[in-house]
Order: sequence, then structure tokens, then C-alpha cells
Amino acid sequence: MNTPTPYTRREFLRTGLVMASAAATLPSFLNASALAMHRAAGGLSSIPGVPEEHILVVIQLGGGNDGLNTVVPYFAPEYYKARPGINIPEAQVLKLSGADGVGLHPQMAALREMYDDGLVGVVQGVGYPNPNRSHFKSMDIWHTADTTATGDGWLGRYFDSECCGFGKGESGTADAGASGGPPGIAIGRSAPLAMEGRTIKPVAFESADLFKWSAAEMGKELREGYQALNSRTEGEGQAARANSNASFLLRTALDAQVSSDMIRRAVATRPTTQFPGSDLGRQLSMISSMIGAGLKTRVYYASMGSFDTHAGQGGPQGRHGQLLSQFSQAVRAFYQELKAQGNDQRVMSLAFSEFGRRVGQNQSQGTDHGTAAPMFTFGPMVRRGVIGDHPSLKNLDDGDLKYGIDFRSVYAGVLESWLKADSKAILEGTYQALPVVASAATSPASRVKGR
Repeated sequence: MNTPTPYTRREFLRTGLVMASAAATLPSFLNASALAMHRAAGGLSSIPGVPEEHILVVIQLGGGNDGLNTVVPYFAPEYYKARPGINIPEAQVLKLSGADGVGLHPQMAALREMYDDGLVGVVQGVGYPNPNRSHFKSMDIWHTADTTATGDGWLGRYFDSECCGFGKGESGTADAGASGGPPGIAIGRSAPLAMEGRTIKPVAFESADLFKWSAAEMGKELREGYQALNSRTEGEGQAARANSNASFLLRTALDAQVSSDMIRRAVATRPTTQFPGSDLGRQLSMISSMIGAGLKTRVYYASMGSFDTHAGQGGPQGRHGQLLSQFSQAVRAFYQELKAQGNDQRVMSLAFSEFGRRVGQNQSQGTDHGTAAPMFTFGPMVRRGVIGDHPSLKNLDDGDLKYGIDFRSVYAGVLESWLKADSKAILEGTYQALPVVASAATSPASRVKGR
């Protein structure tokens, strides 16, 4: 029987941070050990041509954000007729240059400032065929990139393909010294389905202070055992460790502790930018600190909720506007901090919600579950301006907007142009990649149609 090669601290820190959150116990330890064994067998490797300096941050707006009051079609009398109590008056709309007829909610001044600086792309009318209005089902569809809402997450498949599916050398065997990079990091109590792969699992934690291996308070015997393993000479240590599964597991577990310490130290670094006190502000502050500390993670995931505005949504000063203000201010602070670090050119962000709201307001001065809605891209590299046509407010589908851009085309654009990955293999289908990253061939922002 072959004994797995011992896993060194340096290898663990380089290849992955798959271990625990505060709630994790034995299963997370076993997950770490299993991944370590897989790595020792040559399972993880790098993909030639993948830009390791590129980072993607995904921001989930949970609950179904009202796209019509986010990107306001002030050109359309139908909008004002359908929403007499919650519309955004044209005089208060933050109008977008190069996009005649639409503008942002007045509480999104921070985002309009970024737009004017060329850091925002607004993708209009995003959805998918036969939309589902269930929060859970629709979110699963967005997470899996599959309208049946089954399978692994689209970002999980990205990590699986990056770390385990490619990168074999000329001899046909995986390069044991290479690494596809650590898995993604999600801020929250649990990892989103989007980041769950078949092989690679994300790190998820709600608070850096709580993020530690569940057995971090180890006893003297374990610490002494670890020190003994590391104090042997190279040849002596290899021989001894090769004959001990227990030594391998001990080393893996203790290296998991070292890795969690590394993340907590990174997050403890205070940003120079003043972030807003919102939950999203806190999450993006932590992510900026990890990026600034040089962690090799390529994908981070943040989220904010409460967008299910069935009642009392309000107009310019309402509850929905307060949420949009928190979102806008947090994203602006994030990119201000990244620029101060010199990392803004490395980080592209993508914001989405599982669906939009119906065109007409309901009797509770709110909006019910709808369909198509805008997505946002952020960063110096994005195709700036408004992309795509605004959904028609005259040609509706039983009171709902008809989508014009499949969300998987947005994913394909991000995968192909930013992460340099095979979108067809990862999305398990062929979708025309939307040009979300600026290039010499990219046309200016689209004019608004659908009138």
C-alpha cells in the first residue's frame, strides 16, 4: 500500500486554503486532508496562460433587486404610469452620460461617480428563458448556470477545471510542483452553491476572528509532535514521514491552522480607506485586506440581502434606496482602497440579483417577483457604459420584462476575457461571450432602445 507523501506547510499555503470556519469540526478536517492527499498524488496543477494576477469579486444582491428603480428608464411614460407611488421622478434620476434615456436611482451617487470615472458597466435586461420566480430556485439557476438548477456551481467548475483538469506536462503526468492556486473565499456563514465544485471546495467564514481550525487550541503533545516532524533532516524526515499516515494527517491538520492564521492576519490589516459600516462594507473591507496582503485567491464572494421589497419599497428616499446607497458606497470604497494598494487593475467585480421585479407596483406600495434586471461590472478593465438595450415597457410578458441578454453570456464573457478559461467546458454549454472587458475592438456604450 502506498503511503501519501507528507504535505509541507509551504505546499499547503500555496495550493489551497480548504479547511474550517467557526462552525466546522471533523468534516472540514477530513476535507482538508482529502484535498491534501489529492494534491500529493499530483492532482493540482497550473494552467499555462491563466493570468494568476487577475481576481474576480462576485457580489450577490439577494431577494430580487428592483432593476427598474435601480437603472431608471426615465424615457418611458409607461414606467411612470405603472408605478405612480414608487417611481423615481426624472428630475431626481442620476442620468448616465452616453446612455440617453436611463439613469441611476438618486441614492446611487457613489456609483454614478464611479461610472463617470469609467469604472462601471451596466448590462441591461439580463435573464434566462422560462424564468422562475422562486427565490431559491432562481438563485440556484444563477449559481449553477443551469436552468434546471442542478449540478455544481459555475465558479466551482472553474476551480475544478483550473486546479484538477489541466496542466499536465509534456510527459502526460501532472506537474507535482505546480499549483492552480487556492480555492475561492466567500464571506458568510456558508459557502454559496456557485463556488461549490466537485473536487475543490471554497473557504467560507463570516468573521476573521472566528475563522480558525476547530482544533486550533491544540495540546502540548500535538505541538511537540509537529515540531519533531519538522526538525528532522531531509532524508531522515522523508523516510520517517513516508511510513506514517498519522504523521501526514498531523502535518495537514496543523498546516490548516497555519493557513487560517494567515487569513486572519491578512484581514486584521486595516485599510487606508474608510469603508461604510454596512454589512457589505465590512465584507468588501475584508476582501480588500486579503487582496492587499497578497493572498493568491482568484475569486472572492460577498453578498447583501433584503431586496425582497414586496411592501413599502418607497421612491427616492425609501427602503430600496437605502439598500442601493449601501451597495454603491461599499463598492466605491472597495475600489478606492484597491487603487490605494495599487491593485485596482487586477480586480474585476460582478454584481447580480436572482431576478428583477414586476413592472407595475402592487397594492402595498411595493413590487412583486419579476424577471429581467440589470447586472453591474466594476473595475478599470470593464467595458464602460451601458451595454445592451433596455427591455421594452410596451411589449411585456404578462406584466414582466422580456430578457435580452442571457446571464450565462455575461459569465462566458468574464470567464473568457478576464479569467482566460474555457467557458464552454465550465458552463457546460455554448453561450456567446458578452464583451464585458474593454478592448480595442469594443464599441462604445450601447444606446438605449426598447422604447
